[in-house]
Amino acid sequence: MTFSNQLTILRIVLVPVFVILLMQSGAWYKLAGVIVFVVASLTDIYDGYHARKYGQITRLGAFLDPLADKLLITSAFLFYVWQGYLALWMVLLVAARDIMVTGLRVWAEHIDHPVVTSQEAKYKTLAQNLFAYFIMLFILLKEQSFFGPKAAALMDEILYSPWLDYVMLAITLFTVWTGVSYLISNRTLFVRKPAGGR
Repeated sequence: MTFSNQLTILRIVLVPVFVILLMQSGAWYKLAGVIVFVVASLTDIYDGYHARKYGQITRLGAFLDPLADKLLITSAFLFYVWQGYLALWMVLLVAARDIMVTGLRVWAEHIDHPVVTSQEAKYKTLAQNLFAYFIMLFILLKEQSFFGPKAAALMDEILYSPWLDYVMLAITLFTVWTGVSYLISNRTLFVRKPAGGR
């Protein structure tokens, strides 16, 4: 259990924490939820850097790191659906793609042929993260006790604007495409036998 893997597990543990905090009505709870989300996101940057710098890249870490990212972002998106900011069907498509790719990774590990994260998938993760951060910022700016009624009204307009759906639709389509691309580029995994098998 390397330090990098410990950070990845910490990110998974922080997922329900930030969701529960954001679900509370108080402004300070919202602020705490956003801080926890940012801290969890920063662990993603540092654990990868630490693993590369100190040669602590492990197969467990290669599997857990993208899984932790998916849990973090999907949880944020589901919270946005609960708040009425995003359409459920798009978030479910994103989640379905992530479940499929995670299953592919599990099978690839089983047959001793780990899947390397594609460049497209990295761009997908970046787009999802940026979008989640912006909505999180809007949610914080919406708190009247922090920024006043005018800012809250403006944030309401943005959060319930159709433009959020347009951006999410673009991200959803790109996310689904990366899933299809994974299946195509790793299609040989479905006919490979586990190492040592008959």
